[in-house]
Amino acid sequence: MSGNITWDIDSGRLLFFRRPFHQYSLRGRVVLSQMPLSVTAALTAVLILLFFPGTLANPLYIAFLATQALLLALCFLVPWDRLPYPSFLVIPLLDFVSIALGREGGQESLTGISLLSVFPVIWLCASGLYPRLALLASFLAPLAIIWVPLFIRGGVTGQDLARSLLLPVMTLGIGVSVSVLTLSMVRQQRDVEEKDVQLRVALQDSKHQEGLLNSVLETVHLGVLAVDAHGNDILMNRKQRENHKLAAPLGNTDPNESQLLVFQPDRVTKVPVDQRPVRRAIMGENFTDNLVWLGSGSEQRAITTSARAMKDQDGAFAGSVIVFSDVTDLVNALAAKDDFVSNVSHEFRTPLTSILGYVELLLDDDDRLPESYREPLNIILRNSQRLLGLVSDLLTSRSGQLIVSPQAVDLAELVRASISAALPRAAAAKVRLQADTPERMDAHVDSVRMSQVLDNLVSNAIKYSPDGGHVVVSLGAEGNTLVCRVSDTGMGMSEKDQTEVFTKFFRTSNVRNTSIPGVGLGLPISKAIVEAHGGSIQVRSAPGEGTTFTVKVPI
Repeated sequence: MSGNITWDIDSGRLLFFRRPFHQYSLRGRVVLSQMPLSVTAALTAVLILLFFPGTLANPLYIAFLATQALLLALCFLVPWDRLPYPSFLVIPLLDFVSIALGREGGQESLTGISLLSVFPVIWLCASGLYPRLALLASFLAPLAIIWVPLFIRGGVTGQDLARSLLLPVMTLGIGVSVSVLTLSMVRQQRDVEEKDVQLRVALQDSKHQEGLLNSVLETVHLGVLAVDAHGNDILMNRKQRENHKLAAPLGNTDPNESQLLVFQPDRVTKVPVDQRPVRRAIMGENFTDNLVWLGSGSEQRAITTSARAMKDQDGAFAGSVIVFSDVTDLVNALAAKDDFVSNVSHEFRTPLTSILGYVELLLDDDDRLPESYREPLNIILRNSQRLLGLVSDLLTSRSGQLIVSPQAVDLAELVRASISAALPRAAAAKVRLQADTPERMDAHVDSVRMSQVLDNLVSNAIKYSPDGGHVVVSLGAEGNTLVCRVSDTGMGMSEKDQTEVFTKFFRTSNVRNTSIPGVGLGLPISKAIVEAHGGSIQVRSAPGEGTTFTVKVPI
């Protein structure tokens, strides 16, 4: 309940106010509840003074005015906060007595004074205390105001009693209505208070979560930037502020996105504005591990960026979160590793070539070479050739580029040649080799490189069928595409291993637990050769059920 005017208790001045009723002190609420009756009583006095001055000589009417003034004073002066809470209800009960005095003293000149009993009825029922007693009082008290004087004067008839029932019935109806409204308001207020408590708890939890999130974001060694749908920054943690400062041009303390020093992996070419991580994220794009270089000179840093779009409740784009990770040390380590592999491989190649040359010369000298030396020399030759092949694979892997020289080739003959070369190894492993090729299959490919792919795939098929098995190399055409499949019945591999089988230096978990040799470069190199021809290579496998590699290249 709220109002527009109230009595300022401290200064005694009438003021405008817009505070809810329940925000006042108990004394203020008691005064406000009594004020309507006191003001109405004062108005009746003015009317009596103007039109019926003789009534002012009636002691009962004077008692009415005096008791109203006294009750209003009590509302101001009594420390209701220190008394039991329901004690203020004595005021509306005394109001009934006061109204009875006013009715008897002034009804001959001003009728309807008994209607003033509506005010204490509303007060009692609106208090929400003792609702049944309040309803009983809202009927009996107005009835007593009328009946008690009748019985005192005597000569009461049934008609007199019936004629006076309208006012008590009316006040009872008002009391019921006020009680129902009050009960509804109390329930609503309880609901509001409960929701207010829940909201305060939720707000406190939200502040706690926000503080925790801010602490985490300021602690992690990753740059985190959140932007809204219009590209405005919502959140930027400590690390990202450092990245932003690093990418700022010299002399520009607050650059925009287009002014930042963002370079491609060559560290020289600037990334176009529309391809920069933040701009791509604002456009709603999701990406992972996009490498850029920030800054310039010796302070330049390698950064991988990832972005994920945010959606609102309707599924519309609401912004994006971009994560920046400093991988400079990793990039430098990978470059150092590649340089080391390249240097070592080059250093190995010269002595290996010399060893192979001299071993071949010794083996070619059939007349003077004792037979007992031939087998050890053949072992040296095979292992030297294997080591030279490994060096070549390392160099190929290091360069990252493969140059192919396509020419007209009978690919069926290449398949048969690869099978023939692998027969000794297959026999030693008790693996049966089979070629399923047409008599001739012409294609425009690099014969040396394609032979390397076939040798790698056939060698792997034999190696990974250690307990014997069956290897089939099939060749055919599908439209303008040449299709070669190498299938074995060996140990196979899991789905997880299949996703990484073309990664450099990767070896499956089954193979790592065996003595099967290899460094994990054959398949990555084979993939690079096939893709250099404009083709593709795929794998299909299952643990214990063998593996099939499918190579497709344009004829």
